[in-house]
Amino acid sequence: MQKLVSYTGEGDFSLGKSMFQNPIESGIFASLGHHAEVYSLPCKRSRINAPFVFNGEVYKKQKTTIEVLPDECLFEIFRRLDGNQERSSCASVSKRWLMLVSTIRKDEVSQVSAHKSNVNNINGHLSRSLEGKKATDIRLAAIAVGTASRGGLGKLSIRGSNVAHGVTNIGLKAIARGCPSLTSLSLWNLSSVSDEGLIEIANQCHQLEKLDLCKISGISNKSLIAIANNCPNLTELSIESCSNIGDEGLQAIGQSCPNLKSISLKNCPLLGDQGIASLLSSASCSLTKLKLHTLNVSDMTIAVIGHYGIAITDLALAGLCKVTEKGFWVMGHGQGLQKLRLLTITSCNGLTDIGIEAVGKGCPNLKQLSLHKCAVLSDNGLYSFAKSAVSLESLLLEECHRITQCGIFSMLINRDTKLRSLTFKNCLGFKDLSFKIPLSRCNTLKTLSVQNCPGFGNSSLMLFGQLCPELQHIELTGLHGITDNGFTPLIECCEAGLVKVNISGCINLTDNMVCEMSKVHGGTLEVLNLSGCRSVTDASMVAIASNCLLLNELDVSECGITDSGISALARAVQLNLNILAISGCRLISDKSLPFLLKMGGSLVGLNIQHCHGISSSSVGLLVDRLWNCDILS
Repeated sequence: MQKLVSYTGEGDFSLGKSMFQNPIESGIFASLGHHAEVYSLPCKRSRINAPFVFNGEVYKKQKTTIEVLPDECLFEIFRRLDGNQERSSCASVSKRWLMLVSTIRKDEVSQVSAHKSNVNNINGHLSRSLEGKKATDIRLAAIAVGTASRGGLGKLSIRGSNVAHGVTNIGLKAIARGCPSLTSLSLWNLSSVSDEGLIEIANQCHQLEKLDLCKISGISNKSLIAIANNCPNLTELSIESCSNIGDEGLQAIGQSCPNLKSISLKNCPLLGDQGIASLLSSASCSLTKLKLHTLNVSDMTIAVIGHYGIAITDLALAGLCKVTEKGFWVMGHGQGLQKLRLLTITSCNGLTDIGIEAVGKGCPNLKQLSLHKCAVLSDNGLYSFAKSAVSLESLLLEECHRITQCGIFSMLINRDTKLRSLTFKNCLGFKDLSFKIPLSRCNTLKTLSVQNCPGFGNSSLMLFGQLCPELQHIELTGLHGITDNGFTPLIECCEAGLVKVNISGCINLTDNMVCEMSKVHGGTLEVLNLSGCRSVTDASMVAIASNCLLLNELDVSECGITDSGISALARAVQLNLNILAISGCRLISDKSLPFLLKMGGSLVGLNIQHCHGISSSSVGLLVDRLWNCDILS
């Protein structure tokens, strides 16, 4: 009897077991007799209105609620409700009810309820994202139940970090059962998720198209095989730092997912040549984007790409230490990369001059090439590549220290070149040497970006101006060797008119250069960044206000301008700035407040961070008055 009086709705009672250990206690309710001081009608079950005594112990009456029903009974009630909205309302009662409702599968909903809730017409247009401490099973269950009555969940992203109460297989199962319309799933850093949860997703979410897995050590090939067998519409697959996924899973994906278009594989130690080769050969007709990063693959994989990559348009290779010159040579001569448009190669020491030349010959339609940390590549290889890749329009070189101005200029004077954009980052091979000016010109180059290349100086800049008269976008950042003497000739040579200029961090440029640029290109200049040019003062602001009629973005952070400079900008009749940055300008004070308010009619962005001369009250007034402007203070 002790179990009956203290029963809370859990335990053995819900499993159909007897609640009495002593058979004698089971007959007590049959005839209360004089054992309880109550009166009851003989034809009804006894109602106990006072404490009753068994074996000398007093037992108080407990309030009876629906919570005493076992989970099995509540489950049957919930699945028979009229619709998703009713089930969602029940789920908001308690965590127990929420978790019970979240376990109901689509095929377990009663036929009458399914007809009323119209579960077959869920289109899955909703998106949800959970990060950090918010990523828990309870929230996933709430998402699964709540979105069912609002059109269905289509995209789900989970970025976990809550180890103690993070997402587990229980949460993924709730999503699988309640969100059959799921098309995109991203799981990052979930230590408690294993094959069990992802297999349930595969079994229930047959419309899945995009799958992103990162730092989930609990999943293995079993999950990928389940995805392959149940999700034939899969188009994008990304796997990163999943230590238990190997070749078998990739083979299954390649054989069963004919619509696969994008594959990204990074830092998976069990993935090798066999799995990737099988995947590429099976998906050769559909795969358009491929990224391989820090994998244990050899020349065989690169050769397979060159042969079977007939549909690939975007290829990225990074950290492939075992790939040699032979692999890139075979890839270029495989003649399978005829449709390749974008190629990115990072930290691959096997990319030599011979290898890059072969790639150029094997990719006749290549438009963009990005090379990062290719230590062996030199000017000879770059020149040979340029002669073969006649369709190249954009080239980016980062930390390629053996490439110098000679290799670059040899590309630019090639008559067949179509190069429109050229970018250098942290290239130490540049030396500011004088070159003989060639007769030919490069009329296709529109964009030049040189960032943190210490050897790039006035001579190199002047030569670019003479070779490339059609330049419109110039970015020169962190170049201490450039002065007015080098930049002014470039300004005079740009015949098309400069549109965007970023010379942040060029500390040796002065007002003279800015004034000259505003006079020559004021009719075309739209974006100007002078951040960190400490020698730029109010004189530049006056010139800009007078000549730059189309300017809409101006950054003069950490420059030597004062309130007078801001006043000059505000007085400009035709100047309508959208974005103004004066961060770190210590000489600007509250006196600039009326000028900033006057420009507020056109401003949508204002950066006044670290302007210590502007008081907090002035900042508050700006926020109140410039309601259409985003202010950083």
